[in-house]
Amino acid sequence: MHGFDWQDGQLHAEEVPLEVIAEQVGTPTYVYSAGAIRHSFGRLASAFAPLAPHLHYAIKASPNLHLCRLLRQLGAGMDVVSGGELERAWLAGTPMADVVFAGVGKSDQEIHAALDGRFSPLRDAAAHLGAPDPAGRGPVGLFNIESESELSAIDRVARELGTRARACVRVNPNVDPHTHEYTTTGKEENKFGIDADRIVPLFDAWRDAPGVELVGLHAHIGSPVPTVAPYLEATRVQLTLLDDLVARGHRPTILNLGGGWPVAYQEGEVPELEAYAEELVPLLAERVREGLQVLLEPGRAVVANAGILLTRVEHVKRGRAKSFVVCDAGMHTLLRPALYRAFHFVWPVAWEHAAPRRLEHPGLPDLEISDIVGPICETGDFLARGRELPRIVRGELLAVFSAGAYGMSMASNYNDHGRVAEVLVDGAGARVINERQSLAALLETERQARELDLAARAAVGA
Repeated sequence: MHGFDWQDGQLHAEEVPLEVIAEQVGTPTYVYSAGAIRHSFGRLASAFAPLAPHLHYAIKASPNLHLCRLLRQLGAGMDVVSGGELERAWLAGTPMADVVFAGVGKSDQEIHAALDGRFSPLRDAAAHLGAPDPAGRGPVGLFNIESESELSAIDRVARELGTRARACVRVNPNVDPHTHEYTTTGKEENKFGIDADRIVPLFDAWRDAPGVELVGLHAHIGSPVPTVAPYLEATRVQLTLLDDLVARGHRPTILNLGGGWPVAYQEGEVPELEAYAEELVPLLAERVREGLQVLLEPGRAVVANAGILLTRVEHVKRGRAKSFVVCDAGMHTLLRPALYRAFHFVWPVAWEHAAPRRLEHPGLPDLEISDIVGPICETGDFLARGRELPRIVRGELLAVFSAGAYGMSMASNYNDHGRVAEVLVDGAGARVINERQSLAALLETERQARELDLAARAAVGA
């Protein structure tokens, strides 16, 4: 279930025509299907059910508080990679015990807030934001530790606060996930994790650390991972390390498989999610029966196909070889095509014929070659290149599919464009879950200048 289909010649989000949303909210606008999110999350939970996994939604995929709250209602914990995402998890109603704090660059301030809510940057604003005082919220359930430097920092802060953090060590298994080089995270040349041959000595060195208890292993090799084999290879590396740790007297109880579960941006391009579970479950089932706890960190798999981007055509330039369809959405709205050359299926919202197949070459008559581009002053500003599309005209409304993950979370204000609106559809109802950013709001933080006290800094230096 994607949550989007054509009814009576108009593309709908569940029961709501997208043209109605565009008329009332404007464009560009991200539209999400609550039903599709529920379906994707339930499907993942069902596929891996024999392992009784804890599912932690990767907030970086799509961070809107309303989406996080919806997933929390479904039982998801949260996977966060920054102090800001940590506070989003809290505002979404997630107990800190159900939060995993990952990321390579945790600052001391973020570690303080993750261990003790008194250090939350939102403490003074909590009541205004509809949240309880974070002071008593307790520490996060787990840190995913990326380096020995980070381990030292967490240990130091925890000792200062009189607590002990629980952590998994992120293993870099040197496995090629065969995805884009920018989203590969489990090879030796990547910045993530600790090399596998250093894991056991690390556990030995930190066996009795007063501020950190090492309770398991974590690995995330990239996203999206288009075949099952790299997961199997990485998991076998982790299992061998678990056995080595037990032989050295350690008692690891958690295995975090990370995320990266793929979705089909084009029909049939990756195996079904169940194919991954069919291979991984037998590998881990006996370990789970012996007490191992499995964690998964899905993001893209839950929200990518549950979201589309609505964009209005501003101009059409007919060229000799192809047309340029200039839209109000561009790389500032959806960066993935420019950053990764990622594929997103694009089609008119008004379409009287049978639903097209979501392919680069849909195989329909009377199509012309077009580039779907944005208003940004960059040649790299495009949503799709060289696509076979119906003849597009000015003012037409287009849908960019599979845009629910890493769309709004990577949006920018380039060329002084405000961030776009977000709408959540649930059945026959729809609500704006993020208002369009006005130019006034964009300029507010620049309204006044503040002089630095350079004399005070010089005195400290003296």
